[in-house]
Order: sequence, then C-alpha cells, then structure tokens
Amino acid sequence: MTAEVKTVVEILNQPEVWQQCLKDVKGMDFSAMLAKYDPRSIPWLFVGCGTSFYLAQGAAASFTELLASPAGAVPASEILLNPKLVFPRGAQAFFPVLISRSGHTSEVLQVADYLTAQGVEFLAVTCDGRELAEATEYLLKLNVVEESTVMTSSFTTMLLSLQYIAASVAGNESFLAALTELPRHLRRLLKIYADDVEAFAKNDFEDIAILGQGALYPIAEETALKVMESSSTYAQFFHTLEFRHGPKSVVGPATLVGGLLSESNLKSELQVLLEMKQLGAKIYAVVNEAPDVLRVAADLLIELEIPGPELARLAAYVVWGQLLGSYRGLEKGLDPDNPRNLSRVVTI
Repeated sequence: MTAEVKTVVEILNQPEVWQQCLKDVKGMDFSAMLAKYDPRSIPWLFVGCGTSFYLAQGAAASFTELLASPAGAVPASEILLNPKLVFPRGAQAFFPVLISRSGHTSEVLQVADYLTAQGVEFLAVTCDGRELAEATEYLLKLNVVEESTVMTSSFTTMLLSLQYIAASVAGNESFLAALTELPRHLRRLLKIYADDVEAFAKNDFEDIAILGQGALYPIAEETALKVMESSSTYAQFFHTLEFRHGPKSVVGPATLVGGLLSESNLKSELQVLLEMKQLGAKIYAVVNEAPDVLRVAADLLIELEIPGPELARLAAYVVWGQLLGSYRGLEKGLDPDNPRNLSRVVTI
C-alpha cells in the first residue's frame, strides 16, 4: 500500500532528488548578487511560513556558523504584523531571503510587496516559482517536483542548496564535499532503517515530543510538524535541555520522546533522553554514532555514521520524522497525501 502513497514515495526518493539538486546549484552563478550583498558584510534574514520558516531557521544557523556572520530567521507574519520588532533600524539593514515552495504563499508575497515598497532587494528561494519568482531579480529556483501536500524533498533540497551557497562563499571545500556525499549516505540509511520506522509507527502514542538543540532545533520543529500533518497526531518540539523544565510532566508509558542528538553536545542531550526513558517514555534517537547505553535504551535508533562536518548532516536528521508521520498516518487509516484540513498552498 505504501508504494501507492505519493508522500512516502517522495520521501524515499530523496537521495536522487538531492543528487540532482546539488548538481544544479553547483552550476548556478550567484556572483552578481554576492558582489553586492556579501553575507559577511550584511546580516541575512531568512523568511518563511510553516515548514519554510523552520527551513529558514536551519539556513540561518548554517550561514551563521559557516560564515561567522550573524543571520536570523523570522516568520513572514511577524514582518507583516510587527515590522518594528523585526526591523528596529529599518529593513535596509538586512538582505532578506524569502522562502516558499509554491511561490504563491500569501504572507510571503505580502512581505515581498512590503520590501519592494521599502526599496529593499531580496533573494527568492522556491521550487514552483510563480509570483515570488517574478518579484525579484535574485532567484534560487530548484527543479523539484513535489506532488504531495506536505513538504518533504522540497524542505531538504532548499536547505541543502542554501548550505551549499554559504559553504561556497566561505570557501569551505570539506563542507561542500560532505554535502555532495550526503545522497549516497541517505540511500544507504534508507535501506537499513525505512522498514524499522514503518514497524515502529504501529505504536500508539498519546503524547509526542521531539527534542533538538542548536541547528537541530528547527529540524525538531519540522519533525514534529510532519508527524502532525501526516498523521493528525499532536506532537510538540522543545530545546532538549528545556524539556526538563516543566514539559517532562507529560511523560509516561503512552509518550514518545524523540531526540535529535548532536555530536558536540551528545553527553548533555543524551542524559535528557535517558531520563525520559527512566520516567517510562518510549524513546527514539537520531545520532551520528550511538554510545552503547543508547543502543540498549532506544526503542528506535537511527545511527547515521556520516563522516564530515556535523552541520552538513542536518537534512539527514529530518527524513525519519517524515517517514514516521506518514507511516503513523497510514496505521491510523488516514491518507498522508490528503492531510486533514490542509492544502498544498496556504493563501489568505
């Protein structure tokens, strides 16, 4: 049955999509834009809605780390409703990056109009193009065709593309090489773990919490959203160590706590996940290299074993939440291709 579900097919086909996307972005010429808007001389502000906002946060973290220069992210609605909080010194102090898979998202298009009226140029990042692509001379349009309602491969490819641009500007060859190898690693991992995720999704959970820190926090946000969108199962997201400060009161036998564990802070993050296991929760973990204690404790373990810079693995962390949401939806008798109350494009 899963072979007939477009969402699942598109998730599993991401290695091929990533490979083509990285090839395409490598051949793009951004010299004119970067000559005028050097990321190291002006803060970049990434803007989106929903999944695209989480993507914006991941891109901002990547630009900040790779270029050692401040970059931020904000929902499009904040610019529309509270522009003075977003731009206390005026919009001209930033180079905005507007992200929309469809290029037709109402709030993003309204932000484009707002910036144009302020005389502020911006970069548009999109897959479909449409009105957003026509609103600016600076465009990153990816040839990613996604039929499903929820964003899966569009999220990961737009993130990878922005990371590739940042690493190119920084001249970080090791990072670029790691991104290039990522499709091969994901192909390997899907063969190992896709069936495990499908089997794990048969569990019934009353509460789901996804934890992540640093650049993995927006991936935790997106993981929780995919579970909610595809399975109509309520899921929350938290900074890993913050989960101890009150939210852990929901933990019990019917709770799933997922941990997206970094290498740099593994000891501290792992302690939180193991504590939730002791409190009775089922736990799943995505980690690059798992310590023995986690191998024993985890109810579902995804071990990436991907060499290279930690930040270059961001996209590989979200795939398992995409699958979990879809498989959980199918287990509940739902259609992940047609999520409840959702449409492919949000317009207001």
